[in-house]
Amino acid sequence: MFLAMTYNMNLESPTTSVPKSAEYIFNALSEVKNFEQLMPDNIAKFEVLGDDIFNFGLKGMPEIKLRMKEKTPHSKVVLAAASDKLPFVLIANIQSTSDNSCDVKLDFEGEFNPMMAMMIKGPISKFLETLSSNMGKL
Repeated sequence: MFLAMTYNMNLESPTTSVPKSAEYIFNALSEVKNFEQLMPDNIAKFEVLGDDIFNFGLKGMPEIKLRMKEKTPHSKVVLAAASDKLPFVLIANIQSTSDNSCDVKLDFEGEFNPMMAMMIKGPISKFLETLSSNMGKL
């Protein structure tokens, strides 16, 4: 009998201070079309498929569909992969620091086989850093 091992992979972006209110960032992240502004320069495709789902592809990587899964006003936005092939969630944690600034930290949580985890850890970490550093563009 063969047992498929999975590995829980949890990655975090650096915390980014954004000169916008937590409410503003929450509302911006609640609109899936705004994620295009956060994407890295090597984006090959970005397509809004509905009010709560979008598809994106980076050069040299498979396309990924993300669906809005959960929203906690002004503090958290959760996106989940729309495919079971790569089961993961992307969580934006928003913390107000003043009336017109907030801190944003992105968490990536997924379950992958050890080989897949090893292959995607670097690119996903870099992707999270880029999304995080682009928060000011919203």
